[in-house]
Amino acid sequence: MLKVKSIPFIILAFSMAVVVGLSNYLVQYPVNYMGLKDILTYGAFSYPIAFLITDMSNRKYGKNVAKKIVYLGFILGLLLTLYFSTNYQNLISIRIAAGSGTAFLVAQLIDVNIFDKLRNKIWFTAPLVSSLIGSSIDTFLFFSISFYGTEINWMTLSFGDLTVKIVVALVMLIPFRIFLYNIRESQTI
Repeated sequence: MLKVKSIPFIILAFSMAVVVGLSNYLVQYPVNYMGLKDILTYGAFSYPIAFLITDMSNRKYGKNVAKKIVYLGFILGLLLTLYFSTNYQNLISIRIAAGSGTAFLVAQLIDVNIFDKLRNKIWFTAPLVSSLIGSSIDTFLFFSISFYGTEINWMTLSFGDLTVKIVVALVMLIPFRIFLYNIRESQTI
């Protein structure tokens, strides 16, 4: 039984699932502007939001609840991916689903643990370090599982993807800081 209000928990888990499902759909489409076709997919822009959701959950409710949100988000995200984004006649599409699920679960659980260990440091240390490490692990696992041995230049795509994830992780510090401020304000009321 959860000791948190069920509505915020469900909103966070559903948000996680939507981000994962959307990212798995968008990763199939390269950015066809400014010569980025072989370097970047649209999934790189949406996926880092999953780390923000995990980190906010961890900060507000703690490590164990954050893990539950990751697990529920994983299950719902995988279902969304299998239903909306997977073409079962295309091996790459199936590998994307498998790579996404594996990378998501491993990277998010690592993120939760790193964040928990760093939570008492300067406010930006835990979300930044956990997101950077989690994003690096996620990127390598996802692209190697999904595209290794294919004609897709997955190494180049993974570096482009990781670069965007790092930039987005830095930008996500803004909503995280606002979230921290709102937590502190609500605790003083």
